[in-house]
Amino acid sequence: MKAPLVLLPFIAALAGCAAPTAATLTPAPGIAGAQVETSFRQVVTKTNEYRFLLSLPKDYAADPARKWPLVLFLHGAGERGTDVQKVAVHGPPQLVKQGRDFPFILASPQCPEGQVWDADALIGLVDTLQEQLRVDPKRTYATGLSMGGYGTWSLALKYPDRFAAVAPICGGGETIRALLPAKHQALKSLGVWAFHGGKDTVVLPTESERMMDAFKRAGVSDLKLTLYPDAGHDSWTEAYNTPALYDWLLQHSR
Repeated sequence: MKAPLVLLPFIAALAGCAAPTAATLTPAPGIAGAQVETSFRQVVTKTNEYRFLLSLPKDYAADPARKWPLVLFLHGAGERGTDVQKVAVHGPPQLVKQGRDFPFILASPQCPEGQVWDADALIGLVDTLQEQLRVDPKRTYATGLSMGGYGTWSLALKYPDRFAAVAPICGGGETIRALLPAKHQALKSLGVWAFHGGKDTVVLPTESERMMDAFKRAGVSDLKLTLYPDAGHDSWTEAYNTPALYDWLLQHSR
């Protein structure tokens, strides 16, 4: 039996104030021409809305007490917009559309046009899924391709304690976050399997290599990088058609 494919809206308010306020500069008393201490304060309300495809395992309803792993899939820049079915063009949601039944809950949000993945909004979606579905919080994973690869690296760096393992494909990111001491303990126990095409000219393979090096320097030991020597930017088709990837993800638990 094919797993149900359900479409749900999601809205995350990232700040609690009622409306944005004008920026205020507060200079300290000083002498003209001198450098004085000054402060800046602005409160901003941000609302994020993600439509997403949700796939539940075929046995999800069989045991009301059973908790399931959760995989968050992030698409690339070409699938942004308002037609959420575009999300199923590549990766795990494409495989579900073709009839694949995964032994985990799969959530595949769509990034709005003109935007990139926001780690804070995505973690809000993860929070909601964990609250409203029978998700095992110790077995939550993230993966994504191209822009989604960047989003996956970002989640791993900003919220390493929320994921057991991640699989970024042809992406990159800000290595500076890997240097933050507050993240080191959670990063050390995070599994990372990255993929890249050796002939990728859109996102150079050195981007994945740079991220792997940063994670290694942060103390992450469960690291591996698969380079497909003849692949261009599309390294995701082979990666997501590799059964070992899903087995590897599900081996990890926090």
